[in-house]
Amino acid sequence: MRTLQIAGLEASVGGRTILNGVDLTVRSGEVHAVMGRNGSGKSTLSHVLMGKPGYSVLAGSVTIDGQELLELTTWERAQAGLFLAPQYPIEVPGVSLQDALREAFVAAGRDPGDVAELVRAEAGRIGFDPQFLERPLNVDLSGGEKKRNETVQLGVLDPAFAILDEIDSGLDIDALRAVSRRIESATKERQLGVLAITHYSRLLTELRPDVVHVLSRGRIVASGGADLAEELERTGYAGYDESDDFEPVGDDPFADPLA
Repeated sequence: MRTLQIAGLEASVGGRTILNGVDLTVRSGEVHAVMGRNGSGKSTLSHVLMGKPGYSVLAGSVTIDGQELLELTTWERAQAGLFLAPQYPIEVPGVSLQDALREAFVAAGRDPGDVAELVRAEAGRIGFDPQFLERPLNVDLSGGEKKRNETVQLGVLDPAFAILDEIDSGLDIDALRAVSRRIESATKERQLGVLAITHYSRLLTELRPDVVHVLSRGRIVASGGADLAEELERTGYAGYDESDDFEPVGDDPFADPLA
């Protein structure tokens, strides 16, 4: 069993602290959901974990099986077993999905000759139209198609842990079901550990969480089972904001809109 451990993580951007001591442990095969209002620090958490430039880590650690990730570059964190599906996947003109994955295989010492077959298999599992596989990465794809594309990459790369930042954003009901079930199956077939960041419980009706966490003001303020997500859907976040005058933890110029 592998372990992703986040301990006392504090981070700032532009001189303002966004994360105020996040503690979280995800093990192989587990699904942890992080929910919270806009401005609570959810996307900032995903960016800091993956090493997106522009953030200052003030304290804490992030490890996989005891290996400190905060000392590593983004590509080194990926090789250590971490994968991020961002809320808004970027377009990469001139580079196809298969080209990108072949290079990732080469960097990881895997056989790039396996990529084409794996991509076709993963695309088939989630109903991703094969015509999109030949396009430059994410170029001219809808929001939902980009999320399917990210899910294909996740399946092919087979990381130890996946951070899913609003993967349900832009997906219709059928696409949400296909993507969620594929990720759910990976937790069982490959013991993938998942940290799913979302506003709404609809993702969690398909991708069933072992633990649900509430993030407020840049720290975890409550944790529970799947029933916590259902409660939040009914009552909202006011009871977890520690006061009635909630304010976002700060303006994060690198965070995705509304995250």
